Amino acid sequence: MEKRTSVTSKDASQATTPSAVPKKINFLLGGLAGVSAVCFTQPLDLVKNRMQLSGEGGAAREYKTSVHAFFKILRTEGVIGIYNGISAGMLRQATYSTTRLGVYQSLFDSCSKDGKPPNVLMKLGIGTIAGACGAFVGNPAEISLIRMTADGRLPKQQQRGYKNVFDACIRITREEGLKTLWRGCAPTIVRAMVVNAAQLATYSQAKEFLISSGYIRDGIGCHFASSLLSGFVTTVVSMPVDITKTRIQNMKIVNGVPEYSGALDVLRRVVQKEGIPSLWKGFTPYFARLGPHTVLIFVFLEQFKIIYFKLTTQAPQPI
Repeated sequence: MEKRTSVTSKDASQATTPSAVPKKINFLLGGLAGVSAVCFTQPLDLVKNRMQLSGEGGAAREYKTSVHAFFKILRTEGVIGIYNGISAGMLRQATYSTTRLGVYQSLFDSCSKDGKPPNVLMKLGIGTIAGACGAFVGNPAEISLIRMTADGRLPKQQQRGYKNVFDACIRITREEGLKTLWRGCAPTIVRAMVVNAAQLATYSQAKEFLISSGYIRDGIGCHFASSLLSGFVTTVVSMPVDITKTRIQNMKIVNGVPEYSGALDVLRRVVQKEGIPSLWKGFTPYFARLGPHTVLIFVFLEQFKIIYFKLTTQAPQPI
């Protein structure tokens, strides 16, 4: 197959010559992309959370597979049940994605010199910082999302019954204290650092490689391929941290004693009672959610940026 060298030089130049986007616009576009993506991926996030909580503490697993979980939830809770927690998912993206993508793009621009993007190690560092910032800001919505998506698996008398994400945040604050909104913040930040270092850096690197190869133009096809690879790598490296975060944020305090003393306690008990493979429990829905979510969020982000540049008559800027 012959390389399109003329396309390569044009696209590579476009991929390495940034046209600065105002910082506030970076944050706005990141949030819009995240909220748009979660509208499609919320059911997969719900199934992932249910799978990670299934068989907790060595109990019998409620779901045999992710497909079984999906259809069981659909049968017992209906279509609305599949979208339970969508308000929390949207608020999470509005806070988490707005912050992480805005910080990432701003740092990316600052670290780009003479039209040349940062190297891989610098991208990893930028992604880590962006993830930590996003996780802290988005933790209240994150804990609300975990609880709302987990509620349907419990008996009626044990369900928390949050009406929406705002009701969840208000009740958590009133019933458990303000600091509970940041329960599990440490593993959430660690997960976000891992996810963003892998997701954002591998996306940028894959995109640059594909464009410079000359076999693919900078467009939706390139964004899709880069996002899919990024989603797979991110799933593999982040799942053990994610299941730790999920268990901590969903736990209840009984007579003043929490179910888990911390992240290491979760990992130890999961390995001892459920086996090492359980650290990747829910891999299929996690990747099925993270893969498309990664694709959608970057495709939406790229398209929103193109719209912005058309409105402001600027040349597109790479991620």
